[in-house]
Amino acid sequence: MDHALLASDAFSPTGFRVLARRVLGEEANDERKEAHSPSDFDLNPEFLESADGTQSKAPLAEALAAARPAAVLIPVLARPVLTLLLTQRTPHLAAHAGQIAFPGGKTEPYDRDPLATALREAHEEIGLDPSFVEPLGTLDTYLTGTGFRITPVIALVAPGAPLTIDRNEVADTFEVPLPFLMDPANYQRHTRTIGGRERHFFAVPFGDRFIWGATAGILRNMHQRLFAQ
Repeated sequence: MDHALLASDAFSPTGFRVLARRVLGEEANDERKEAHSPSDFDLNPEFLESADGTQSKAPLAEALAAARPAAVLIPVLARPVLTLLLTQRTPHLAAHAGQIAFPGGKTEPYDRDPLATALREAHEEIGLDPSFVEPLGTLDTYLTGTGFRITPVIALVAPGAPLTIDRNEVADTFEVPLPFLMDPANYQRHTRTIGGRERHFFAVPFGDRFIWGATAGILRNMHQRLFAQ
């Protein structure tokens, strides 16, 4: 990581707020999200091949259009050195059991925008009251291999915000220092056989936690958008 960055206040609440609003508030941000949409297919482009076997932007655009909308909250706790709050899903869930994730879920018809979805899901999953949340902007839309297009909403969260975990969905919550997650040296490439096919993905080991898949992909995009300028 750039030592000048570590020496700056980009990982303080004030510095991060200024940085996120400057970068994510650009007028061209919405256009960029469509043109630069990261996905689970970045390391597996063969899964998006067109009918003639070629790889182009068209299959990705088609997959994005067909995907179900969803949103997640990226809760950055406003400690002197920022941390990011993550959840560990319960092991009995039908999808992504035991995986590390952001609070979030699919968009409901009554959600007016991705922020509404992210706030609602965070309140349902971990009891985070929206009054403790300061939204700063959204990252690029992320396409998952399970057919969702996720809008990640970055927000500063008061560190004293009380949480009430829904034990049906969330087994645990934990914090990771944001400088650690924004250091590209901490990202690894892994391979697993899923559904009889090899799939490649990014992962960020942190102690006994293994952050991977869409969560790691979204965090990499967060680094690219905010700290790789």
